Amino acid sequence: MIHITLPDGSERQFTQAVTVAEVAASIGTGLAKAALGGKVNGKLVDSSFTMAEDSTLAIITAKDADGLEMIRHSAAHLLAYAVKELFPDAQVTIGPVIEHGFYYDFSYKRPFTPEDLALIEKKMQTLASQDEPITRRVLPRDEAVAYFKGLGEAYKAEIIGSIPADQDVSLYREGKFEDLCRGPHVPSTGKLKHFKLMKVAGAYWRGDHNNEMLQRIYGTAWATKDELQQYLTMLEEAEKRDHRKLGRELDLFHIDDHAPGLIFWHPKGWTLWQNVEQYMRQVYIENGYQEVKGPQILEQALWEKTGHWDKYSENMFVTESEKRLFALKPMNCPGHILIFKQGIKSYRDLPLRFGEFGNCHRNEPSGGLHGIMRVRGFTQDDGHIFCTEDQIQEEVKAFTTLLQKVYKDFGFTNIIYKLSTRPEKRIGTDESWDRAEAALAEGLRASGCEFEYLPGEGAFYGPKIEYTLKDALGRPWQCGTVQVDPNLPERLGAEYVGEDGARHRPIMLHRAILGSLERFIGILIEGSAGALPAWLAPVQVAVLNITDAQAEYAKTVAKTLQAHGIRVNLDLRNEKITYKIREHSMQKLPYLIVTGDKEMAAGAVAVRARGGKDLGAMPLEAFVQRILDDVANKSAS
Repeated sequence: MIHITLPDGSERQFTQAVTVAEVAASIGTGLAKAALGGKVNGKLVDSSFTMAEDSTLAIITAKDADGLEMIRHSAAHLLAYAVKELFPDAQVTIGPVIEHGFYYDFSYKRPFTPEDLALIEKKMQTLASQDEPITRRVLPRDEAVAYFKGLGEAYKAEIIGSIPADQDVSLYREGKFEDLCRGPHVPSTGKLKHFKLMKVAGAYWRGDHNNEMLQRIYGTAWATKDELQQYLTMLEEAEKRDHRKLGRELDLFHIDDHAPGLIFWHPKGWTLWQNVEQYMRQVYIENGYQEVKGPQILEQALWEKTGHWDKYSENMFVTESEKRLFALKPMNCPGHILIFKQGIKSYRDLPLRFGEFGNCHRNEPSGGLHGIMRVRGFTQDDGHIFCTEDQIQEEVKAFTTLLQKVYKDFGFTNIIYKLSTRPEKRIGTDESWDRAEAALAEGLRASGCEFEYLPGEGAFYGPKIEYTLKDALGRPWQCGTVQVDPNLPERLGAEYVGEDGARHRPIMLHRAILGSLERFIGILIEGSAGALPAWLAPVQVAVLNITDAQAEYAKTVAKTLQAHGIRVNLDLRNEKITYKIREHSMQKLPYLIVTGDKEMAAGAVAVRARGGKDLGAMPLEAFVQRILDDVANKSAS
């Protein structure tokens, strides 16, 4: 008798070996139809998987995260099947699941067109409607290599050839198409109903730029029609909010081929930058940070001491002077240690907090660059706290509380907390890791945070916390971090004199709230759709006259606003007022002021808030107070 234990603790008994599908059928017809696969003794398997001994089993359906992954995995194979049906000369390579969907890379004699993409998607729908079973078989490696070579699939044969010779490989077939895959897959193509192909992009074979450029077709797949539509709607909204598009429309910045991965900030964009930086500078001042500034270029010998040269030199911009190699700094921490080492430090000086708006450069691959979100030159709101091991918990608590306030001021209240613990390859004793991990965890708990562990994801020198925020579309952005590091102080010889009069190594906490200012500003632009709150907006109010008769009064209004530190655009052009209102409204300004004869006579202004909301006429002093209150309260409007 075989005992199958279900997630609720109940058991099913069978007199002989039984498949996942058969167990589902024994429970009910509805579950049998919904079953995509199973999790047997913790391992995800096909619904055809046979259990010949006592096992635990969870039936996987489209409602489960594992089920959605199976749908996307199978949709990638369906894509390859459709391409081979329409373009028999195309060669298939690899097709994994990715966030929200899947892709498959193909080698073909010409670029796929948008028309091709439509044909492929239609063919996928046809193949899915045929509800062909998806079956698995296993072959010895060399037999599988010969099989795919016989099909003319050179890329598949190469992939399989890299597998150890003593291993078998699994193949999955649906209709006329068979593909190499570990699986598992849904039982038949009819389970794939809600998918869409998105775009074609280039991708090097095996990610090596020395290899052939392949064509990567991206798709998305979901469990229900509503989920697919919600995702497509979100993408449409995200496209409207794309920071690159808004950067052009709002005249904030541009990126030029003469400086790939670097940003040309325009006057309005640089004003936004300064608003963010000056806010963070005040955060430094109010929270015990001393602002410092290190050099941009440091010699190779220092980077060798820190270990960066061996692990990171290919991402550094390197230059030579007087037969010495130097690198543009990719991070600020070594410079802060060199500053810490100047003069004797006592335990009474700790914790010592340094902050820097540090300009860093990293030689990112051109294919990975993305607007101002992924660049080669960026500035961090970087900080390093030198402290004792006993001070870690309190510093983490204070930092987390501070980060929460900063994010709230910028309009972000949905924060995800993750604690990355010791990796397999690491330095230090288990005892020191125990203490460091416990200190980070207690620091989070003391700040009222629920968090998840990421086992093995810490740096080789210490554990870390990642702070991820979600924007208006629910998209996650990992920005803040705090990391425990005893390694760099050790490598660079940082010391302080302890209460016992002896020399001790400090612990260094790497910490950032915004991370890259460029990236954070991109998040702000997309999260607000360019409609930045008054305290951040490069231009807070436009002053418009109706006719030349009010020009002098409009100038007086603008000067009064400017005297209160309000950022003003004065528009005295000889254009219709409706035209000027429409043009400035498209710039998403928080406020527009219109000055006509009645306003001039009353010493008042007619005010429109963003979104076309008419606030009516009010005394100029009342409007000044309104906008100053918006700024002081960090109002989101």
